[in-house]
Amino acid sequence: MSESKAVRGPRDTGPQRTSLPTFYRQVVAELRKVVYPTREQLTTYFIVVMVFVVIMMAIVSLLDLAFGRLAFEVFDGRSGS
Repeated sequence: MSESKAVRGPRDTGPQRTSLPTFYRQVVAELRKVVYPTREQLTTYFIVVMVFVVIMMAIVSLLDLAFGRLAFEVFDGRSGS
């Protein structure tokens, strides 16, 4: 029987943790890259979102009303004759 030893590479310890000061510096650097919207852009975005929400509320309300009436028609229990 031959005795051969497997060659092992360096142990994979996984990703190293970042120190707290380094993490804080990286967070501050990323926040400096953020482009904040102007007041006009923010107002426009708000209005667009509110209009979309109102339209979706109307669609869901109409569907709920229609399916509710349909359910009452189907499961009313009164005979049609």
